[in-house]
Amino acid sequence: MIPGLPDDIDQIKGFLAEDEAQALYQHALQLSTLGPVLEIGSYCGKSTIYLGLACRTNNSTVFALDHHRGSEEHQLGEFFHDPALYDAGEGVMDTFREFRSNIRRTGLDEVVVPVVAGSEAAAKHWQTPLAMVFIDGGHSMEAALTDYRCWTTHLMRGGVLAIHDLFEDAHEGGQAPYAIYRMARASGLFEDLGQVNSLGLLRRL
Repeated sequence: MIPGLPDDIDQIKGFLAEDEAQALYQHALQLSTLGPVLEIGSYCGKSTIYLGLACRTNNSTVFALDHHRGSEEHQLGEFFHDPALYDAGEGVMDTFREFRSNIRRTGLDEVVVPVVAGSEAAAKHWQTPLAMVFIDGGHSMEAALTDYRCWTTHLMRGGVLAIHDLFEDAHEGGQAPYAIYRMARASGLFEDLGQVNSLGLLRRL
């Protein structure tokens, strides 16, 4: 049982399996004693809550990076489009309002720091070493490579890189997250900690 976890966590919009959520929480609980956690791709805050509750235990911080305009698959007419998150007046997806509501009612406003920007723009002048980086952003090859190249350089030694939505079979899901996972494993920079469902975990050497 995770202290502070909302009773309706399963009702919060998101694509995180329970075993993946538990793994994120446990790693963040251990690593946030060393430094802050960065999440790339917060959507409506489901995974952010697990990371935030772990970081709150250690008086640490989650930087939640997302432009909040949705990934490719969330856009109008696409398979994972959610009309409730579509701003018809502006003609764009907008997940930030729902994200802030979920973070606020979980009591994590002082733990979670939203970074509303694209990955490359946010990384441009970043200086803070990170104890954990969770990549769960766009699934195009360009987006996944940008997330990997921009943020793994800021991961401290002993820190953990977590990559979500790993599917070896292209019929089960997009291949970009799996491609950067393979890239990380082949780099010689990481110790492979295995997978939990579709969540890959690697420790920076």
